[in-house]
Parts: sequence; C-alpha cells; structure tokens
Amino acid sequence: MARILAVDFGERRVGLAISDPTATIAQPLPTLVRRAGKRPPLGKIVEIINANEVSEAVVGLPLTLAGADSAWTQTVRDFAEKLHARAGVPVALLDERLTSVRAERAVRELGLKKTEREQKERIDAAAAMLLLQMYLDQKKNR
Repeated sequence: MARILAVDFGERRVGLAISDPTATIAQPLPTLVRRAGKRPPLGKIVEIINANEVSEAVVGLPLTLAGADSAWTQTVRDFAEKLHARAGVPVALLDERLTSVRAERAVRELGLKKTEREQKERIDAAAAMLLLQMYLDQKKNR
C-alpha cells in the first residue's frame, strides 16, 4: 500500500501529516511556512508526495460552524484542485471543523514548556495529523 498525505492549508502555514505504508497511523511532517503575498508551496508538497510514494492526499476543508462555505473555503477548494493537477494523485476534501482546537488541546497536554507548546507550527502539524487520522479511520470503517 502507498501512503496518504494530509494538508492543513492556512494563510501563513501549511500543516502536513503522512500515513504509514499501511494507511493506519498518521504522523506529523514539518510545517511549511508561507510568505505573505506568495503562491502556495505546491512544488514543495508535490516533492513530498513523490519522495514518499503518496498515492492520495486529503485537504482539510474549513467550513463554518454551521457547515457552510466561506471565502477561505473556496480558496482551499482551488488549492486542492491545483494539487490534484500538479501531483496527479486523488485529492479528497474533509471537513476540518474544530481540528485546530483539538490540536491545541493535544499539544497543551504534551507537557511541553509554554514557549514550545505555543509554537504555531507544532499546532498546525498536529491539526494535519488529526485530520489524517480521521480520514484513515473513515476509510477503514467503510
């Protein structure tokens, strides 16, 4: 089996997580930092996909709490389409409501120093990992 990559696409950072080869367990990857006004780091994500033999990707879809689209939701949908076109792998969208809140709680519970647990990159990676684990669990239960 091949791996699955999760992407938590944000305005400033892109959290990433990857599955093990059996698509059972999610593990975080280093977070990519976006520069203001620059295009998304599609090239770097495609490199990660190719280097890790990723067969599928999942992108967190930031719906409102009511489950509706927002302006940012459309930006994320556009990013997912571009990722599919550039990487040549299927890209699924998964409702990511409250994953960032859960990620913050999980990072806080690690017992790290305050300066370490407040690092946004750590929270973004944890959010991507939670997103991927939700996706893996859904696939397993189908």
